[in-house]
Amino acid sequence: MQNSAYLDEARDPLLIAEDWMKNGKDVAIATVVETWGSAPRQAGSHLVIDAEGNFHGSVSGGCVEGAVVAEALDVIGSGKARMLEFGVADETAWQVGLSCGGRIKVYVERLG
Repeated sequence: MQNSAYLDEARDPLLIAEDWMKNGKDVAIATVVETWGSAPRQAGSHLVIDAEGNFHGSVSGGCVEGAVVAEALDVIGSGKARMLEFGVADETAWQVGLSCGGRIKVYVERLG
């Protein structure tokens, strides 16, 4: 039987990002920095993305994560960090799946 701390480490997005970087991958990290109202993930939640579009972790779920992955690929290419906002007040909120009534702010930056 495996110890539960090991299982947590195996799923930790920050440790996965570190491993990917050690293996020569270009990596970005998306971090929930603010939430308002009902939000699927709390501030501090992470999603790591590599240049091939592989990702691990979560900042929201649904189509929001697809939009964050797409932005992260641009961040990896340009090296320029971005602040993203998703919420029902946005015209795009329903398109990207944040219909919970809240808003989230996600900071995306390249690591390394």
